Amino acid sequence: MPSLAGLFFWIMDKFKDIKKITISKPLKLDCGKTISNFPIAYETYGKLNHEKNNAILVFHALTGDQFVTETNPITNKEGWWITAVGPGKSIDTNKYFVVCANVIGGCMGSLGPRNINPETNQPYGLDFPVITIKDMVRAQETLLNHLGVKKLLCATGGSMGGMQLLQFCATFPDKTFSAIPIACSSSHSAQNIALNELARQAIMADPVWDNGKYFLKNVQPKNGLAVARMVGHISYLSEKGMQEKFGRKLQEKADYEFSFNADFQVESYLRHQGYAFVERFDANSILYITRAMDYFDLSKQFRGGLVEAFRNQKTKFLVISFTSDWLYTTKENKDIVIALNSSGADVSFSEIKTDKGHDSFLLNENEFLKTLKGFIDSMYEKFKNEKGI
Repeated sequence: MPSLAGLFFWIMDKFKDIKKITISKPLKLDCGKTISNFPIAYETYGKLNHEKNNAILVFHALTGDQFVTETNPITNKEGWWITAVGPGKSIDTNKYFVVCANVIGGCMGSLGPRNINPETNQPYGLDFPVITIKDMVRAQETLLNHLGVKKLLCATGGSMGGMQLLQFCATFPDKTFSAIPIACSSSHSAQNIALNELARQAIMADPVWDNGKYFLKNVQPKNGLAVARMVGHISYLSEKGMQEKFGRKLQEKADYEFSFNADFQVESYLRHQGYAFVERFDANSILYITRAMDYFDLSKQFRGGLVEAFRNQKTKFLVISFTSDWLYTTKENKDIVIALNSSGADVSFSEIKTDKGHDSFLLNENEFLKTLKGFIDSMYEKFKNEKGI
């Protein structure tokens, strides 16, 4: 078992080359606790132009991180949105300056439960304060100030990234010229809260979890975390998509094995997804981030509900949903559109027809990518004209 000092330096060495800033200004969290002198890890792509009007902020989803495109230096795998972001792509890094930060509560360099608690000189574990979506975006707004971006050309994100985006626009209504919330909702449904609770219980039922103190033994509750990932991954797909991709195909065998090994291809796929995930993510971070999603209810923050949340909003919105997404349905996305319309905001809506489910925004969906590019490019021309450039 490593010493606490050895554990600390192992964590620090792993992330030593990641871009990060230290936020010295105290941030009072929604739970009532305050954090200060905490790290925000981030990545940028492209260059901020002289006029500083080409910045796009990307909010990542639950299991994402700041490495949107190119190669993730920690996992050595492609960035999570490489289909949409990069030179010549929908979000063209030859033209735009793209920023993405790891959320607080995460595990890719920003302050999270595996960081060292200065009060105990041990990893926080469950001593880490419970955070909200609002806490996440308030921390990220500080990063924009650090980068010298007074107003964004656009902000976008899918799933939990879309939740962050809605919160960002409600909290900082003058901070972005345009916004593209993708496959999200303004509050978590009972079904999604239930799925998150199932994932958390899988982690906490793993005997290695040890009430969140597994880091002290230099272990990870791999089995529980893998099951949590499997639960999530099922919700990201559609029934039709799964049936077409896997059906009842067997995994490299002619007949049933009559055991509890992975007979079916879909079983093997889920196990692969689950156990690959444990190599790059922290179990306690899943607990904290899913809780933040469950607590998210934008309408509850304003006396006038969701309409009041977007009152006097000058941001131009494009809301995007997918026909086969049952995790964040088209109806939930349309509810956002209705609230924006009622508040007097400039909003358009696009429903993309696809059988690939919630994960469609991460895939090579041509109609989606064309819609994304068309809106951002048109907003750039309008933003330049509005600023007299």
